Amino acid sequence: MSFWALIALASFQAVSAFAGGIGLIAKAGLGMPQSFLDDGPFRSFVWPGLILIGVVGGSQALAAGLLLARRESALLWSAVAGFGMIVWIFTETGIIRGMSWLQALYFATGLAQLVVVMAMLGVAAWFPRASLSPASMPETFDPQNL
Repeated sequence: MSFWALIALASFQAVSAFAGGIGLIAKAGLGMPQSFLDDGPFRSFVWPGLILIGVVGGSQALAAGLLLARRESALLWSAVAGFGMIVWIFTETGIIRGMSWLQALYFATGLAQLVVVMAMLGVAAWFPRASLSPASMPETFDPQNL
């Protein structure tokens, strides 16, 4: 269950970051006022859009791909991507000096991603470590494995 939850989180965040970044660039901030950038290092929404696509979306897509390939490095990249999402949200809210429900959602998904990674690593005693090897993955859906 945690394996698929982590894939779902990373995939959702990757798609959202790609769409958001493209929207920031193509739609000049997706309707956000230019004044949001007045106190920050950017003069347009192009660089934030590129960072959102490349760094946030790219790390999430890499994490999802590595998870699907069941590579052990997937947990490291999932943690990096989750932390990156949290940093993105803190930075964004600091620059625009405000917060919306959407930013709260993405902060929560980044945090959830880190919690699932820690659980899969066995950091939380109540949640046993899950292997990413195909041999340990169930071949069919079994509700008793939830």
